[in-house]
Amino acid sequence: MAWLLVVVAGLFETGFAVCLKLSHGFTRLWPTVAFCLFALGSFGLLTLSLRKLDVGPAYAVWTGIGAAGTAIYGMAFLGDLVSALKLVSISLVIVGVIGLQISGSSH
Repeated sequence: MAWLLVVVAGLFETGFAVCLKLSHGFTRLWPTVAFCLFALGSFGLLTLSLRKLDVGPAYAVWTGIGAAGTAIYGMAFLGDLVSALKLVSISLVIVGVIGLQISGSSH
């Protein structure tokens, strides 16, 4: 269950990163509100997961999901440049996230 919280927290991290971009420096109300909600949800779920998981693997999985998710979202919906190197790099991040999740121990 703790790993599920980390995964959802990582997806919320993607949400807050995208909303941060869409807020244009916190000058647009609804993206700013969404940023705050996603950030609170992300940090809250990560905090709950850390009751059972080691901080290193959990934090790495959280940031990896957020980074890969944000890059994929940017390429799919925000017009970010798509390149073979970027896709390979995202794949390596995902493989690393899976490896860390498998290696992560619970208390």
